[in-house]
Amino acid sequence: MSILLVVLGFALLVIGGEFLVRSSVALSFKFSISKMVIGMTVVSFATSVPELLVSLQAALSGSPAIAINNVVGSNIANIGLVLGVTAMISNIAVDKSFYKLNWPVMMLFSFALYFFLWRDKILTADEGVILFLGLIVFLFILLRGSKKDAQIEEVDDTLSTVSNFKIGIWLLIGAVALYFGSDWLVDGAKDIALSLGVSEAVIGISLIAVGTSVPELAASVVAAAKQEKAISLGNLLGSNIFNIGSVLGLTAIIKPVEVTEITIVTRDIFWMLGYAFVILPMVFMPKRFEITRVKGFILVLAYGIFTTLLFIKK
Repeated sequence: MSILLVVLGFALLVIGGEFLVRSSVALSFKFSISKMVIGMTVVSFATSVPELLVSLQAALSGSPAIAINNVVGSNIANIGLVLGVTAMISNIAVDKSFYKLNWPVMMLFSFALYFFLWRDKILTADEGVILFLGLIVFLFILLRGSKKDAQIEEVDDTLSTVSNFKIGIWLLIGAVALYFGSDWLVDGAKDIALSLGVSEAVIGISLIAVGTSVPELAASVVAAAKQEKAISLGNLLGSNIFNIGSVLGLTAIIKPVEVTEITIVTRDIFWMLGYAFVILPMVFMPKRFEITRVKGFILVLAYGIFTTLLFIKK
């Protein structure tokens, strides 16, 4: 029954996330918001809602380890699994915005999260506000530095003609699916952790984290297989920034998140910091500004080692 809850929870999160993104974009067009702004803000926030609800549901139901490690694990999976597998299919070009903005900001958010958790073993509402405001500043800089004619491939122009009634239906479907999806996923994951004899932190950083990264992984693999440029390193780093700034930031504002599993700050978060850092030398060596298939294999191999160690040292 627990496995069924997890599977159904994942399915509803995917469905709910898709409907929420479509309705959010369609609604944004109604307010005459530019395509560039929609792509860089509305879509990014909407795609973070499944992770936000999972973390919030976990925190409110007394499982803060799942709330924190859902984000830490997702950030590790975004680089180790999503970027690694995608690069193994097709080399990924890296532009200069990587080291000028995206990577430094991701490292700043990652170290800020580590400092907040290490200092007093709790992510307070004030710290949540700091993370969320930091995200707003990042978005402001991002939008100000972007070209007005930038191509935002993830925004579908056809959504500009959708009726208000259909937008309302999409919002309703998305909200219901996300609510039940997050609830069932957290409940099922907690039961699985209990039956396997592992901590909720391990389940949060592995099963739940990978599950919430599956839609992005699927989209990236399809794009790479078709030789499309829809996947970029900048998008993945931006996703990691959003996970910390919006998901954990907003969760902590609503309910402070306490560290109940010490391995979160003694082990897991160092993997997140390590993956975040290693991207820099990897981009410049040996082939500059490109994530090659070999580099992708190394990332996936390291992710496999990380996952294995989680269950060996349970």
